[in-house]
Amino acid sequence: MRVVYPRLSIALAALALATAPAQATSLLDYVGECVPFARAASGIQIYGDAWTWWDQAEGHYRRGYEPRVGAVIVFARSARLPLGHVAVISRVVTSRVVMVTHANWSRIDGERGHAEQDVTLTDMSADGDWSAVRVWYRDMDGLGSTTYPVYGFIYGTPVTRTQARAKIAPELTGRDPDYVGALIDAYVR
Repeated sequence: MRVVYPRLSIALAALALATAPAQATSLLDYVGECVPFARAASGIQIYGDAWTWWDQAEGHYRRGYEPRVGAVIVFARSARLPLGHVAVISRVVTSRVVMVTHANWSRIDGERGHAEQDVTLTDMSADGDWSAVRVWYRDMDGLGSTTYPVYGFIYGTPVTRTQARAKIAPELTGRDPDYVGALIDAYVR
């Protein structure tokens, strides 16, 4: 009988992703959970379930409520997201629309886990504080109907000078943005 250790499998997948030569695989070819992907894409070194990132960042990385390229947005736990979700901001389109690059959201070729680049995320909060968002959902080919609670953004800037600034993966921008983001981007310019 083979024993499977899910956390060990995730850790091994993250290690393989982090140690793979850049020319052998692209971060955007990743298939797996959102946490190892967000860590590799943002350079922010936090571990554990997605919803725990917000509290873990305190005292280590600067946090806030304004989207910035390279920041990790932390979704709270909810009925639909019992482990939360993390995604990396790849573009800021307007004060209420951003593009994220993340993994394990939409089904691609019938399975979850794939990385998606430049996915539209819209601020649905009454006060424009990014405490509630909707996400483009590939399966519907539209903005999802569910509003998700969000803690805020973790920036790659360390709180203390003893820690190095997180380095954003170069693949976060420039490859096949979704057409909604391109339309929004063209309209606001």
